[in-house]
Amino acid sequence: MNTDDLPAGIMPLGPPLTPAGYDELTGLPNRALFHDCLRQALLLAEQHNDKVALLCLGVDNFKFVNESLGHAAGDQLLTEVARRLRGCVHQQVPLARLGDDEFLVVLGGLRASAEVAPVCENIFAALAPGMTLDGQYLHASTSIGIALYPQDGTDSATLMRYADQARSRAREHGGAKYQFFAAEMNQRTLERIAMEAALRMCIARDELLLLYQPLVDLQSGEIASLEALVRWEHPSMGLVPAHQFIPLAEEAGLTGAIGAWVLKRACRDLRNWHASGQNRLKVALNISPRQLAEPRFAHSVAAMLAEAGLAPSALTLEITEAALMQPGSAAEVAELKAIGLSLTLDDFGTGSSSLSNLKRFPFDAVKIDSAFIREVVSDAGDAALSKTIISMAHHLGMQVVAEGVETEAQCDFLRRNMCDLIQGFFFAPALSPAGIDALLAEGRTLPSHLLRIQRPQRKLLLVDDEQNIVSALKRLLRPDNYQVHTANSGQQGLDLLAQHQVDVIVSDQRMPGMLGADFLRKARELYPDTIRIMLSGYTELQSVTDAVNEGAIYKFLTKPWEDELLRGHIAEAFRLKEIADDNERLNMEVRTANHELAAANRRMEQLLLEKQRQISRDEISLQVAREVLQHLPLPVIGLDDQGMIAFINGAAELLFQHSGHLLGDEASRVLPELFAPAAASGATLPHQASVQGQRYTVVVHPMGERSASRGSLITLTRAVAA
Repeated sequence: MNTDDLPAGIMPLGPPLTPAGYDELTGLPNRALFHDCLRQALLLAEQHNDKVALLCLGVDNFKFVNESLGHAAGDQLLTEVARRLRGCVHQQVPLARLGDDEFLVVLGGLRASAEVAPVCENIFAALAPGMTLDGQYLHASTSIGIALYPQDGTDSATLMRYADQARSRAREHGGAKYQFFAAEMNQRTLERIAMEAALRMCIARDELLLLYQPLVDLQSGEIASLEALVRWEHPSMGLVPAHQFIPLAEEAGLTGAIGAWVLKRACRDLRNWHASGQNRLKVALNISPRQLAEPRFAHSVAAMLAEAGLAPSALTLEITEAALMQPGSAAEVAELKAIGLSLTLDDFGTGSSSLSNLKRFPFDAVKIDSAFIREVVSDAGDAALSKTIISMAHHLGMQVVAEGVETEAQCDFLRRNMCDLIQGFFFAPALSPAGIDALLAEGRTLPSHLLRIQRPQRKLLLVDDEQNIVSALKRLLRPDNYQVHTANSGQQGLDLLAQHQVDVIVSDQRMPGMLGADFLRKARELYPDTIRIMLSGYTELQSVTDAVNEGAIYKFLTKPWEDELLRGHIAEAFRLKEIADDNERLNMEVRTANHELAAANRRMEQLLLEKQRQISRDEISLQVAREVLQHLPLPVIGLDDQGMIAFINGAAELLFQHSGHLLGDEASRVLPELFAPAAASGATLPHQASVQGQRYTVVVHPMGERSASRGSLITLTRAVAA
């Protein structure tokens, strides 16, 4: 690239770079040499009354590559990024690698800040083509922070700090962007530094607290578990939720200390609940990727449970898929499972979800993220995804937890689709331990009509824009003891359906805003289990006929109606609905049984796997023991519980080489000299015997005192002459 290729107003800067100033990995100038170039650029700008732009670049997906593909692939990525950067900026424009995934570029001789944007676009274009790292094809992108001289700062240290802050802001906005420094960024950074300093002291100052949100069983309606949610009682900011300070704690390396505090406090609270008679109550904790990667994390959890006197099954750890992407996560998860803990895959369906994780890892439950539950009763896509997750998890023998349940309609959808547990404000918000005590003392449960297998009251929705018609229908149907909801328009009817479960819908056709046929079509799409009837005096039948043919309308009745005939049609609709409900209940019972069987099979598979691992470990231990005994200079003979020779080491074989083949023979017959006269009575006291003209002290060691072994070991030690 020659000087003519530079954007207007940008001058080549800096002396020729010497090999000593290069970064070993990328071949770019290092930090020390770059500082010299930046200072020179600032001096030239001061002399010529120009501007200087400092660009701080960060590779957006570097951490992901490093963690998932390894450091070698990360080095390849940095090398390729450096090569492409060299190709899109002038060879005399200072370009350096600051460290890790950060690069710096100095643009001098600028007259306006607008001249920086084309350079940033050139960099984005250079990095856009894909690259292959360690056999994986991926795209690199960068976030660029820009600080300007003299408006942002007049010294190199200030400009570098501000450019880095701007780069962080660009990354927060999704990456692959450039961002100019603004004064409020510095203020935000100072606030962040102050918050981090306060966070480092929060445990010592006892500013953390745990709240608990119940998880409710949809079969029994009772509280089955509690999720522990950490909060920070900041001296001036008040109660700070976890999502506002946990990311900062991760960056500051404080997750281990906070996680240990949460585990200890949760164990203490759970022990108190068990002591008060709530023995079946469990607690769930969120585990960060960094916690899972900590050495001996499983050991520390087991020690904490033992100290609190709690069974491992009383604790559930919620692990995100981000944690599973770390090297060694499979071994860590297996170790946690071997302790006896319950494991939940948290926030399933968000981020980089992988179906293989459900099979690869020994999870007991899957948690549907609240993002899918929020619109589950009105969005067909969210409903389909939630149903699929439930069905898939049940086939694998796992339970399903839905978080973020805030309405009865959401709860009812989950009930009808076989979800196991719900969590959210619909039942209770996150509460202090005292609040949980009050909730447990109250004995609060879900209402019976929201339990998974039950026979609810008949529910009817009447939709008509004429209030006198609605009132007449309510009077007519009062003897039938229906739970009646009413609406004056199709949209109002849809709003009611989103809030309440309905079995049968009776709708007028001609209504303002939305025809009855269109309303029933939408109702069929969103609530296909409802039975839909049209009651209308409107004679234009084309849209009605179409709706009937599409299955949106079960029956079309005309106004004015005949009272008993209308009551009969509605009663018949409820009977059809109840037949369908009975079939669904039967299906639920079958699916529940299948789920329990699948869960039992999964537990058996895990138990079998653990037994196989134990057998493998025992076999290795046995092989090591045999190897040790084989090479001992001390003669050793192993007998089974019938007195047959099952093992003879090298020293014993050499000592009894003239006695022929010994394995499988009765020891007392082929080696009678080893047995004292009292041996028949079961005595195992040492005695002396003569073997090959030498005196030996013979000791019989019974097996089985500390293991499942049987038989005995005989050792021979040459007797010392008196």
